[in-house]
Amino acid sequence: MKAQPTASHFINGVYVEDTAGTPIDIIYPASGELIGRVYSATPSIIDQALSAAKTAQKSWARTSGTERGRILRKAADMIRDRNRDLSTLETLDTGKPLQETLVADATSGADALEYFGGLAASITGEHIPLGQDFVYTIREPLGVCVGIGAWNYPTQIACWKGAPALACGNAVVFKPSETTPLCALKIAEILVEAGLPAGLYNVVQGLGDVGSALVSDPRVDKVSLTGSVPTGKKVYAAAGAGVKHVTMELGGKSPLLVFDDADIEDAVGGAMLGNFYSSGQVCSNGTRVFVQDGILPAFLDRLAARTNAIRLGDPMDEETQMGPMVTEAQMDKVLAYIEIGKSEGARLVTGGKRAMGKNGFYIEPTVFADVTDDMRIAREEIFGPVMSVLSFSEESEAVARANDTEFGLSAGVFTKDLTRAHRVIADLEAGSCWINTYNLAPVEAPFGGVKQSGVGRENSKAAIEHYTQLKSVYVAMGPVEAPY
Repeated sequence: MKAQPTASHFINGVYVEDTAGTPIDIIYPASGELIGRVYSATPSIIDQALSAAKTAQKSWARTSGTERGRILRKAADMIRDRNRDLSTLETLDTGKPLQETLVADATSGADALEYFGGLAASITGEHIPLGQDFVYTIREPLGVCVGIGAWNYPTQIACWKGAPALACGNAVVFKPSETTPLCALKIAEILVEAGLPAGLYNVVQGLGDVGSALVSDPRVDKVSLTGSVPTGKKVYAAAGAGVKHVTMELGGKSPLLVFDDADIEDAVGGAMLGNFYSSGQVCSNGTRVFVQDGILPAFLDRLAARTNAIRLGDPMDEETQMGPMVTEAQMDKVLAYIEIGKSEGARLVTGGKRAMGKNGFYIEPTVFADVTDDMRIAREEIFGPVMSVLSFSEESEAVARANDTEFGLSAGVFTKDLTRAHRVIADLEAGSCWINTYNLAPVEAPFGGVKQSGVGRENSKAAIEHYTQLKSVYVAMGPVEAPY
């Protein structure tokens, strides 16, 4: 099995290599096998990428929104045409099962390119009448935007950051996670094939030092990160030192509230989607599942039965429902949290062990019950298939406990009482919320968090605000009146 990329970086419309950089091995999570290698960007590579972006952006900003949108929409069509190949690459990169990547990764990237391609021509300012005089505003691109990706959705994130930036007339330098470096290279390749001028979407590989160099470079006008809260704080501080625009999409420990009147099958399904999809490696996961006392036994019975039926296996088998963790280190971290949960007194309902032999990085989907708010498994982001089930009696109690966290990315409610659903959602301190479902993130809807979970929004029309700046122009239609 080989997935060696043509080269490590994609700059100014072509693949570029510089083997002087630190080697980064690409490991297939399902087998532990080495399937490729890229090299971390050297200072020369970083300079090439930023120079190409800076040069290309000026003429791109003068291109009409209609033309920019046409290119993005063509790229979206090409991604859909090549969905199987791109999904296979995503599976090699992440270990996520093909059953999942075929419907959730390249396709959602294509959705972003299509959506922002459709918006590009409608990015306008406004006319503000002031009697005889008037003001008009111009919504201008920011310039060079740096995107820093996470390893859980490499194709999607490359598009979620690239599509609005390009639609608004910016250039992009994207650094994928060093864990999943392959997919963004193919997105860059497709964009150029679709007609995107060279230099507007560049990909450079690297570890934290490369990200730091990009964020601190004076040629960079905007930084958009998807990652953990600790990483986000460092990047935000570095970007702030240069007074750069930022979007931070960070982690969470999100609550999912299940009331007595909820449909149990739907609620169990929502909880499983919010904990086991992508082997639990999703920032918005509802990993604190608060279940009202009246249905707790029935909820746990169905949850255990359905969790035990999840099919782990070869990610390339389309019957497989759950794959491995992305790396051995991530697997070890999650297994350590499972041991912490046991030692803290949580009751292990199902799972809790490494699975599928010693080569792949598999963990059984795991459910803890009798979890209390002060346990580490209920307070810290685990980023693996570990669900904590907590019980509650009253609505006000559940809301207060749900909000007792530094995070605020997501939240969900399952209830047949829609008045209560809207009331509870209004009280929950979270940016992306669901009622009677969980973890759906269409490009049409804003996505992002509050508190420590980030700043700014990805997707939807809201993203246009984060990739443009306003210029206001006062136009005087008469003589200048001066008191001197």
